[in-house]
Amino acid sequence: MEIIHFLLELLTHTKDVLLHLFQQHGNLIYGILFLIIFIETGLVIMPFLPGDSLLFTAGLLCAQASGLNIYFLIPLLIIAAILGDNVNYFIGKFFSETVLKWQYKGKPLVNPEWINDVHNYFEKYGSKTIIIARFMPIVRTVTPFVSGVANMNYKTFLPYDIFGGILWVGSVTILGYFLGNIPFVEKNLEKFILGIVFLSILPMIIKAVQVKMKK
Repeated sequence: MEIIHFLLELLTHTKDVLLHLFQQHGNLIYGILFLIIFIETGLVIMPFLPGDSLLFTAGLLCAQASGLNIYFLIPLLIIAAILGDNVNYFIGKFFSETVLKWQYKGKPLVNPEWINDVHNYFEKYGSKTIIIARFMPIVRTVTPFVSGVANMNYKTFLPYDIFGGILWVGSVTILGYFLGNIPFVEKNLEKFILGIVFLSILPMIIKAVQVKMKK
């Protein structure tokens, strides 16, 4: 329950939680941020971690002289995102049958709908899905797993994954950094974070509406 409470606080009060962690643990905050990004991208059963809001807020804190260094933070989190995806890819490639059987209270930990959504994205966008998925919660976590399940050539997967990781971490963190000293953003930070989350899940909302209309 403490973990669930922490994740909810991290999602709804991201800045306060990160500041508290930095005050408590100092430079260990870099390791905590690395771990969160790595787990979100690396474990297919953990797609609900707040990657986008975390990157944006971390960039914002770097701009506000909080002690966080953006020149160290961005490369570190790019490595976390790429390593996470690669772990997820190989889990899908070698352990997919086992992972897909995992259940909690009679329900699968990996929702079959997530798998179907990613397959549809692959059909529509091909390998570019690996880059596009970086900016979409849940899809971001499931895509490398499905790439492994489908035995995508690793030499095809890796360049797209590296480019996607650099683009996602770099763009969202830098956005937070440059908006960090704008008073309007600071006063409405929670609304900005919710807006980022909404924009990232908007393609999934549109797709769900399209499916319902077709039915």
